[in-house]
Amino acid sequence: MSEDVTHIKKILVFRFSALGDVAMTVPVLWSFSQRYHEYEVWFVSRPFAKDMVAPLPNIHFFPLSLKERHKGLAGLFRLYRELRNNGPWEVVVDLHSVLRTHVLTTLFRISGTRVARINKGRKEKKALTRKSNKIFKPLQSTISRYQTTFKKAGFPFEMVPFPGKELFGTKQPNDLFASDKQQEAASAPSRENPAGFTIGVAPFAKHNWKMWPEEKMWNLLCILDKEDNRIILFGGRGEEQEKLEEWAANFKKASTFAGQLSMREELQLMSQLDVMISMDSANMHLASLAGTRVISIWGATHPFAGFYGYGQSPDDAVQIDLECRPCSVFGNKPCHRGDFACMMNITPEMILHKIKAK
Repeated sequence: MSEDVTHIKKILVFRFSALGDVAMTVPVLWSFSQRYHEYEVWFVSRPFAKDMVAPLPNIHFFPLSLKERHKGLAGLFRLYRELRNNGPWEVVVDLHSVLRTHVLTTLFRISGTRVARINKGRKEKKALTRKSNKIFKPLQSTISRYQTTFKKAGFPFEMVPFPGKELFGTKQPNDLFASDKQQEAASAPSRENPAGFTIGVAPFAKHNWKMWPEEKMWNLLCILDKEDNRIILFGGRGEEQEKLEEWAANFKKASTFAGQLSMREELQLMSQLDVMISMDSANMHLASLAGTRVISIWGATHPFAGFYGYGQSPDDAVQIDLECRPCSVFGNKPCHRGDFACMMNITPEMILHKIKAK
């Protein structure tokens, strides 16, 4: 006899964006699944998140289409009906807490379903980033806030080690990459020069105030290339892809596959790096998922706001101590000083020191 699906215990989890914030849900979902084997989690997010949660047990991915099927208020009502019809749900866990999820959770509450919503700590973050009377102290991490939200929903659990390399890595990388050049990058750990490193470099971020100036990054790449390291450049499609292809052509052991790989393939490639150099950006979080050490460069933002890469050492955050830092949670506000000292004072030598420290 087939199992009666009405007896399956199910919970609903919302986290629609952004890429880095969605990536930080993965270790939390992993820990939940290790503690509550009997529950099926429906994770509602943008299509890009599918490959991130695919290796996790008891996680069902539900793709969100905010530009088409689930667009606008009518689309949210359609999404609600679709999710309601796949219930019943024991609880809805809102890890996003934006207007869209507030509409959805209100509808579920009206229908009698329990809801737990994340506390983003907006007041604390405002105090951390304001110009005067700044309260400079580490805030609860985003990962911990996710975990706390599950506890509010009635599901306390301890975080357990996340096996990123095991879940996202591959023992046969050459089967993954089609072209000769891709195979060369995929087999990077089998390098001819064992003294060098296989280094990922992700120079971009959503906002300019989180990006190390281009000329400084170029100088670092020149040094890394002279030291015979293999360099793999990471970024998105379009302008980023064009810039990275232009850069890669200037170095003897540099390559980029920006815009060419799926999320699964990109995570597999990251899992093979010795180290990733990244801004406070999505690539910091993706490399963290893949179990790779990340040297992160911080300007307008600060790890104290709670968005540091999961499992990364605090010693690997490169930053300058300034009274004005941080001036923004997301790096979307112009420099208070006008000289961008937080990034301009970071040198390539500081990054090199971190790379060779371990």
